[in-house]
Amino acid sequence: MKLACQEGKAPGATFAEKLKNLEKYGFEGVELNGAMLLAPGGLDERVLALKDSPVKASSICGGHGCQMVHPDRALRQDCMDKIKKLLDAAAATGAAGPISVPIFNRDPRVPDLSPYMNSHQLEMELLVAVLGELAEHGAQVGAAVILEPLNRYESNSLKDIEAGAEICRRVNSPGCKVMADFFHMHIEQRDMAKSLTSVKDVLVHCHLADSTRLEPGTGLTDFAAPFKALKRAKFKGYMAFECGLSDAPEKALPKSVRYLKKCMA
Repeated sequence: MKLACQEGKAPGATFAEKLKNLEKYGFEGVELNGAMLLAPGGLDERVLALKDSPVKASSICGGHGCQMVHPDRALRQDCMDKIKKLLDAAAATGAAGPISVPIFNRDPRVPDLSPYMNSHQLEMELLVAVLGELAEHGAQVGAAVILEPLNRYESNSLKDIEAGAEICRRVNSPGCKVMADFFHMHIEQRDMAKSLTSVKDVLVHCHLADSTRLEPGTGLTDFAAPFKALKRAKFKGYMAFECGLSDAPEKALPKSVRYLKKCMA
């Protein structure tokens, strides 16, 4: 278990400066911004800076439209093409892979074709088909598409990590994994530790935020019990801060790192 932070949360005029600050605050990893990786020169800058830093790339967030199950084939293909580029970027930087949310809102993307399939069933079948192609590319380059389930108020597709894990098992490829977001789990999971244990075979990454959606240590989330479960499951991945900050990053981030290391102990 290693702590990481999204690059946008770290102060610094350059990516190299951000890495130095994250190292100073106690982080071992950085979650890369997908849009920056796809921008001209973005990948080269990050590869160069990471080479000289003890802080390593954990994952990639953003950079594509989360349209894997959109009924418009052009939008769906554009999303898939960008995810493939981000899989290549993950391989180049050493990151586990790009994170993707199948659907960001609660409106069905495809029609209800009952009694054949309702909207949700059809979305999941399309998702498995799309992920099959993406996972094949990921396996070839050594990275994985990382599914992020959201809570019931933000999405009607994968609302918990068990549902995400089921999709990964259906795809059945090292190029498709699931991640756990502690903020969403605080809403959906009755027993976070039990849920994490149940998906250990396909779990590759975590996002950290407290119940406040600010940095850990500012709310009601119990981090100690899930961390114990991850240790028992021999989880070796990164846990990245994806949250707002209650204070300036140079104050909030190191304070939260100290809090989490106590929880780990």
